[in-house]
Amino acid sequence: MVAVELKQMIWQIVALIPEGKVATYGQVAKLCGYPGYARYVGQTLKQLPKDTLLPWHRVINAKGKIAFPVNTQAFQSQAMRLHDEGVKVIAGSISLKQYAWDGIVSEP
Repeated sequence: MVAVELKQMIWQIVALIPEGKVATYGQVAKLCGYPGYARYVGQTLKQLPKDTLLPWHRVINAKGKIAFPVNTQAFQSQAMRLHDEGVKVIAGSISLKQYAWDGIVSEP
């Protein structure tokens, strides 16, 4: 049961990441109350259906990089989606200083 609940929390946190911002796998895990579960966050996002509306592309690794291997379709897709939201991606790297989400949800 915990795994199902954790997956739902991961989806909910990822859905909150604002356009033009990124979060790390570890940050998502910590916001779910599961620090140290960064890899689990990655595995959960990897299992999303291809047509998902969840903004999975806003989640990157702790070094501020796209986790997919360079020159793969997944890498290109994530880089393009981020670029379309105004996030500058240089050789797969994103400035966490500039684009990191603070984890605070703004009221509409």
